[in-house]
This record gives sequence, structure tokens and C-alpha cells, in this order.
Amino acid sequence: MSSAAQAKTLYESHFSEMEKGGLPNGKAWIRNLRERAMARFNELGFPTSRNEEWKYTDVAPIANSVFQPARRVVDRLASDAAARAAVKGIEACRLVFVNGYYEPGFSSPRRSLEGVEIGSLAAALEGEGDWLEPHLARYAGYEEHAFVALNTALMGDGAVLYVPPGRIPTAPIHLLFISVAGPEPAVSHPRILVVIGKGGQASIVESYVGVGEGAYLVNAVTEVVIGENGVAEHYKLQRDGERAYHVATLQAHLAGNANFMSHSVALGGALTRNEINAVLDGEGCECTLNGLYLAGGEQHVDNHTRIDHVKPHGTSRELYKGVLDGKARGIFNGKIYVHKAAHQTDAKQTNKNLLLSRGAWVDTKPQLEIYNNDVKCSHGSTIGQLDQDAIFYLRSRGIGVETARSLLTYAFASEVINRIKIEPMRAQLDRLLADKFQADSPAEREP
Repeated sequence: MSSAAQAKTLYESHFSEMEKGGLPNGKAWIRNLRERAMARFNELGFPTSRNEEWKYTDVAPIANSVFQPARRVVDRLASDAAARAAVKGIEACRLVFVNGYYEPGFSSPRRSLEGVEIGSLAAALEGEGDWLEPHLARYAGYEEHAFVALNTALMGDGAVLYVPPGRIPTAPIHLLFISVAGPEPAVSHPRILVVIGKGGQASIVESYVGVGEGAYLVNAVTEVVIGENGVAEHYKLQRDGERAYHVATLQAHLAGNANFMSHSVALGGALTRNEINAVLDGEGCECTLNGLYLAGGEQHVDNHTRIDHVKPHGTSRELYKGVLDGKARGIFNGKIYVHKAAHQTDAKQTNKNLLLSRGAWVDTKPQLEIYNNDVKCSHGSTIGQLDQDAIFYLRSRGIGVETARSLLTYAFASEVINRIKIEPMRAQLDRLLADKFQADSPAEREP
């Protein structure tokens, strides 16, 4: 039996354990959902390079590894990580998950947050939340996506957020996922569902951090459903450990005149794959996708985005920037899909990449697929190195060569950070970037 086949058998055993009552599984609809998703994962198997959507990302290290279900861990390491990952300066409603399990002792849920319903997925599945069934797993399709199918089958915990029509929480919602690496590789399948009613608004911060030096896999799925005239701002910060694998899908669905903003910052992990998909399923929708990915050493970071303009008068803007050093590899694959009925669509997509070493590599593939002539759409990408004239100018002003390189790299990356609206979070990332570029080694760079 091949390693990949053994891995599939292993996940089937994880599912069998759930069937015996190990995880929330009581209601008929969630049992049926899990069974269909597990059956579909068994049919699909893990993707390979023969799959066009995974052409540049080899998931063999995941498929051939034996990941046991992550165990609940509540210790000093997790507590310290939760404290370090807090966004200083804001009174956010915070839910903390360790190895995929909700930890109320580390959290500050503020359940009376202006009528908003927020809590753990495990508790919600056992409760009376009638709003879950019409939305959970209805948008992030698992039929053609093995990792989404696996998450849907094995999701045990995560976060649920329901904003009633017209409600506008003043505080951001911070969802913090901490992975504590143990002696054996482990996997967690966090699931997040955000539903914003008509005219409601919310800001969600979704962050991932790792503790320890061991290998682990995070397979996350987030669904964001926005009603008419609703607004959702989603921020994701990914800082997993050096030996971690992080595969995540974010699926947003917009009704008429809804507004969705996504800000994705990927800094950690040996292999990272972020997929962000938005369906503008109403007239007058607006969608903004901003992304920054930094990679060094032998890191691999893959960003896939898709914006579906389904109805007329939709607007979308996308800016993704990458900085790659050492022997890192980056991928950007973005598609804007304009449906036949989506006249007067206004869409723009931009990907820019900065290579700091001879060994760094990036594959970029911006795409437009348009089935309506009454549109205004554009896309473009760039790959380059630091401007030698700019370095010479800074050196002529008495600035050392490495400091000059750091300043220019920071300026390139900060364009995305400056678009973050939560000021304390923006300041925190700003300091993180400044420290990172000052500490980077010049090894393998062009003289």
C-alpha cells in the first residue's frame, strides 16, 4: 500500500472514531454532511501536480505523512503564546483555540456583544442554533476540493459568529488558533462560519501561531456569508512554525450591495496554501482582496484567489505582494470570472513580487475570464529585484547597503500593511515587518 493510500486509511480511522461519538456528531444533518464529505474525500484523494489548480504545489509531504488527531493541550506554552498573539490596544472579543479545541480559560468571548451570537462550533452543533444548518458547508464546496472535504468530514471545533440584521459590533472579533507541536506530527481541522444579516457589519481577525519545533498540519476552512448591504472585514495573519503545513480555504458569499474586504498576511510554515474565493451574487457588490506573503529559506507559499462576478454593477480590487529570499518559492494564481449577466463589472487585479536572492522563485498567473462585453477589467503582474539606483541613492546619503536593502524591502511590503484599518493591528504588523527585514541574512543575494 502506498504512503498516500495509508494516509487515506488513517483519515478513515479518524472518521470512524468520530462516528463512535468522539466529536460533535449528534444531529442527523451534520452526520449526513460528514458522511458525504468523507466519501467524496475517498473518491478524490489528495491532489497531485496533474491537477491544474495544484500544478506548482506538491502536497506529497502531507499525503505521505502520518498525522494523528491533535490532542487538547492546556499548558504554559499555550498560555504564553495566547498572550503574545493578543492584538494590543484594542478591546477585541477573543476566542482562543489550542490544537483545534476551544479554550475558554484563554478567551474573552463577551457573549453580550450587542446581541451578536459568538462561540465555539462544537457547542453550537450540540445546541439549538437553527441558523447553522442553512449555512454550514453550503458555500465552501467539498465536491472538487479534497482538503475542504476532509475538513468538512472531520471538523470538530472552530468558531461561529452570527450578526443579526442591522447590528454593528464596535469591537473586532479575534479568532486565535494555536498549534502546540508534539513529538509526533498532528493535524487539526478548524472550521469557521460567519453569517452577517442584512445591514450588519463585523470585523474578524483570524490568526494562526505555532509553538514548538515539531511538524503539524492545519487544514482550515472559513465561510463568510454577507446579507444585503452588509459589510465584512476579514484579516488573516498566519505565523505557523518552521515545519508546519498550513492549507486553508476562505469562501465568501455576497448578497446585493454587500461589501467584503480580505487582508491576508502569510509569514510562517514550511508549506502554505491559502485559497480565497468570493462570489458577488447580488447587484452592486464590492470586494477587496489584499495579500502579503513573505518567505525565506526553503519555504513554499501558494496563494489562489477567485472572484466571481455573478450579477451586474460589481466592483472588485485585488493587490497581492510577495517578498521571497533564500530558496523560497511563491505562487500566485488569481482569477476574475465575469458571468454573462454581470454587465458593468469593474475589476482590477495586481500581483507584484520582489526576489531578494538568486535562489528565490515565483510563479504568477493572473487571469481574466469574461463573458460580458460591457465591463472594465484589467490584470497584471511583476517580478523584480531591488532597484539598484535607489540603493545607490541611499548609500550616497550615508546609509549602509544592508540597511538600504531593508528599507526598500520594507517600503515594498508596507503598501499592503497600510491598508489594514484596525490601527493597533497595523502597528503590530508594521513593527513585525521592520524587525524581520532588519534581521534577514544577505546570504545568496546578488552583490
